[in-house]
Amino acid sequence: MGLQPEATPDGEPAAIAPTTQAERLSSLDLIRGIAVLGILAANIVFFGQPQMAYMWPDGFVTDANDPDRWMWIAQFVLIDGKMRGLFTLLFGVGIILFMEKAWERGGDEMLLVRRMAVLLVFGLFHYFFIWRGDILTLYAMAGMAGLIFLRMKGKGLIILGVLAYVIGGLVFAFLNAVPHLMMQMDTAGNPMLADAVAGMNAEKERILSDDAAETVILTTGNYLDFVRHNFAEHLTDPFSNGIFLLIFETVPLMLIGMGLYKVGLFEGKLNPTKTAIWGWIGVISGSVLTLLIAIAVARNGIGFWESIAAFMAYSIHPRLPVAIGLMALLALYGANASGWLAERLSAAGRAAFTNYLGTSVLMMLIFHPWAGGLWGELSRPELYLVVALGWAVMIAWSKPWLEKYRYGPLEWLWRCLTYGKRFPLKR
Repeated sequence: MGLQPEATPDGEPAAIAPTTQAERLSSLDLIRGIAVLGILAANIVFFGQPQMAYMWPDGFVTDANDPDRWMWIAQFVLIDGKMRGLFTLLFGVGIILFMEKAWERGGDEMLLVRRMAVLLVFGLFHYFFIWRGDILTLYAMAGMAGLIFLRMKGKGLIILGVLAYVIGGLVFAFLNAVPHLMMQMDTAGNPMLADAVAGMNAEKERILSDDAAETVILTTGNYLDFVRHNFAEHLTDPFSNGIFLLIFETVPLMLIGMGLYKVGLFEGKLNPTKTAIWGWIGVISGSVLTLLIAIAVARNGIGFWESIAAFMAYSIHPRLPVAIGLMALLALYGANASGWLAERLSAAGRAAFTNYLGTSVLMMLIFHPWAGGLWGELSRPELYLVVALGWAVMIAWSKPWLEKYRYGPLEWLWRCLTYGKRFPLKR
């Protein structure tokens, strides 16, 4: 590749002279770059429309301009859950990289604790002051849990992660598919079912009323109204709402990522032919199953509870082979990638932390009423144009910056806070 990085003590790549290992590990940069761009595509509806519009097409406060729901289906099949899964697998890889370098230098697990504590602060600031779609808080908590598994063998980590994910998918299916199925039943003559359905309707109204309150703030309010609402109505949400996602998705995927690194996926230790075959099987099979789910849900009109069940129940298991397959294929082909785009994507991956948080700031400036004022104004196709703008910004700035500086701005700050000292930034 055009960029030849190695892993620094905090798991972030830094440019050095090319080596065989560096060429192999450089695929991580490319995968990070693709993942951080994909995350924006996954989150764009939540940036520019009410939160429920992320899952429920009728949650748009303007015309979505997607009458046949094909754009909703395309995003559901190709993007939603897969980019978060890929990003979380990479997070697991980063933990092992970080600790390998820490151990080489005589450090211990407390360094990872400090790193995750700093990440937690970043995540909570992101959640309350920039955007409530934050995932860093979950990662910080997952990273703390990862301390227990640091010295496990690669195969054991993969098996444990897959089992935990499958069990978690069953839990999500029970919690989110049952309400959908109950709403289809006839409540006549069944007082218990009628009470349950009434409770679900009340929960729907509660969710939509919060979206309505945020709609007022994000169309006519100011920044202080936005922050005040986040603290008043969602103070405990980063922990309470994310606990199931943490236990049954984030930690399992992190463990799988740790295991994939330990078995040598990124160092050419696995049979490339088998890696390619199983990677494609995972991507294709998981995507086909997800497409069938999307078509079945769309055929029934994609109601409120149908959309929640589609995202949080039926598509959970098919996402796993897609995420792992993508990781395997990108690790296999990414090590030999070259050219302008590969270099730019790799640079975006080296500054993935800055790009993730920086994109949220950019979206805030585009959508909030005190800035660009486009919140609630754009249809789904127009939101994808904003995605293209965000991609262009990430691809444009990352490489020139890293040619002049050792780290992305927030990567540097995270490193300094982790180690408790100031590192040189400029080359």
